[in-house]
Amino acid sequence: MKLLIDLFSTDYGLMSIFGLFLIMCMGVFFLRLFLGKINLGVAPPEADK
Repeated sequence: MKLLIDLFSTDYGLMSIFGLFLIMCMGVFFLRLFLGKINLGVAPPEADK
């Protein structure tokens, strides 16, 4: 119980929550970005005739 009180009531606990939340948001952002780039693929260059 002391752990939860420290986590939500101290400055370092709140900063830890914020940091974890930020890291998870960045992970979701980059996952969606990279999967979107993979799905687009690379078009083969067209040969000039």
